[in-house]
Amino acid sequence: QAHVVESGGGSVQAGGSLRLSCSTSGYTLSPSMGWCRQAPGKEREGVAYIRADNSTTYYAEAVKGRFTISQDGAKKSVYLQMNSLTNEDTAMYYCVAVFRGGAWSSPTSWRDWGQGTQVTVSS
Repeated sequence: QAHVVESGGGSVQAGGSLRLSCSTSGYTLSPSMGWCRQAPGKEREGVAYIRADNSTTYYAEAVKGRFTISQDGAKKSVYLQMNSLTNEDTAMYYCVAVFRGGAWSSPTSWRDWGQGTQVTVSS
């Protein structure tokens, strides 16, 4: 059975940085992985996605130029470097794995989810 576990969330001041990590187990091959988030009172949304086959990356418009997704295929892990954080980035961040097709930014396109890690940005 596959497991997805996030770490690295926390509280930071606006303009600061955080790095989220996600480790997985139970996959024979390294799956395509990504990050979704859910802010208070809002729906879940895709943040970033990295393809397992060629490492192409995709980002939501709101985070382009500030967030960077990367992977360690050997470890079946993925990371999210978040810079220049703003209050709008406050959310529960979820690591997701196994892309089922459709729009990558749609939460329903992902099969496996971690428990989430909270990111709080204060001004």
